Amino acid sequence: MMVHLKIKKANLNDRLAKLGWGEKLGFGLGDFGFNFYWTTIASFLAAFYTDVFGISAAAAGTMLFLTRIIDAFTDPVMGALADRTQTRFGKFRPYLVFAGLPMAAAGVLTFTTPDLSEGGKLIWAYATYSMMMLLYTVLSTPYSALSGVMTARSQERTTLISIRFLFAFTGGALINKYTLPLVAWFGAGDDIKGWQLTMVLYGTLATLIFLVTFLTTRERIAPPPAQKTHPLDDIKDLLANRPWVILFALAMIIMMTFTMRAGSAYYYFTYYVERPELLPNYLSWQMIAYAAGALLAPVMTQFMDKAKLLMLLMSLVGALSILFFFVPKDMIWAMFTLNILISLCLGPKSPLTWSMYADTADYNEWRNGRRATAMTFSAATFAQKLGGSLGSAGMLWVLAAIGYAANQAQSGASQTGIALLQTAIPGGFALLAVLIIRFYDLTGSQLEKIQEDLKARAEAD
Repeated sequence: MMVHLKIKKANLNDRLAKLGWGEKLGFGLGDFGFNFYWTTIASFLAAFYTDVFGISAAAAGTMLFLTRIIDAFTDPVMGALADRTQTRFGKFRPYLVFAGLPMAAAGVLTFTTPDLSEGGKLIWAYATYSMMMLLYTVLSTPYSALSGVMTARSQERTTLISIRFLFAFTGGALINKYTLPLVAWFGAGDDIKGWQLTMVLYGTLATLIFLVTFLTTRERIAPPPAQKTHPLDDIKDLLANRPWVILFALAMIIMMTFTMRAGSAYYYFTYYVERPELLPNYLSWQMIAYAAGALLAPVMTQFMDKAKLLMLLMSLVGALSILFFFVPKDMIWAMFTLNILISLCLGPKSPLTWSMYADTADYNEWRNGRRATAMTFSAATFAQKLGGSLGSAGMLWVLAAIGYAANQAQSGASQTGIALLQTAIPGGFALLAVLIIRFYDLTGSQLEKIQEDLKARAEAD
């Protein structure tokens, strides 16, 4: 009996564990690995399809939209599978090991350009990109859910996820800065070869990083022992979880802001500013500012509620983005300054919202006695992918509508459209996000009560 009581006490303390720096850094490093794919897709895939592979902007936009819509629906399926996985290594960590190499192979194939007809190129793009995003789901859904079961301390989660996005944005800065130089170096004048070999390097590094994350993290929170639910029950719980529904809409809208800013930067500096050599530094400083903002998130949440902080930050993003539109094309210093300020305001968004997702999983367990951590995060990823697909596809559709032609000088109307895609249009989505955040009410005092009640229930079991 004494042994049993000690085990129960240890488990309760585990739930509210303070994480060591080794575990925090090991978890955060994982998102550095994911950004070998995510940042490359967000910043370069559209330009790769239109300017290297030779697919029209309209066709590429439709392809990205349709494949990401289909892919987004795989997230809840993966969430249900991960929630029901049982191994001696946990529910979520094992996926980081066995899916790493297939993901690397899919990334290489996506950036491989076989000599095919226009129709053949589209089929290749649909097939390889769909495969890459499916495997990305297999890896990223359990990884995101992992942060929800390492500790139940709200502030500790915010710190953990801030470190995650510090690594993510730092990785993104390096990838934005060095991808095009690597393509040029590997290809030696042959961009087709350069992209393929660059993805070989990125896939190898990402696979090794996922292994490190697996080895350095631990899962501590499990569903109630008697819980037996069907995946449809998990989805019903989410749809009845008001704070989660608000976060779902918020993630979709803000991801459109991120994606349009990243994806249109290539076109902005190549065809509007006509200084393409500035792009690597512009994108790198963007990611550095994102990282700095993410690092500041746990500091700012000590003085302001997460939802109110998000409202303030997204309001600033909207105002600064609209101001950006009026910057003359020869005022480079102003472009870089505004980009850094906007990115600083956007940086805390990721750790704040992902920490809030973990809070909604606790809220669901408190409200109805059931926990579905991976489903909570996978459906959140669904929202992000939906927003990302709309952002990328919308950008390409706008380019097609304004008469964009690859590798040619653009008309005045086309240049204005490109400028709007980099500035005012993402700003408009940021202001829409402010309206959505106003309805979120899962605040600090309520979270404290939820954790106290969940701890009491565990002690009573």
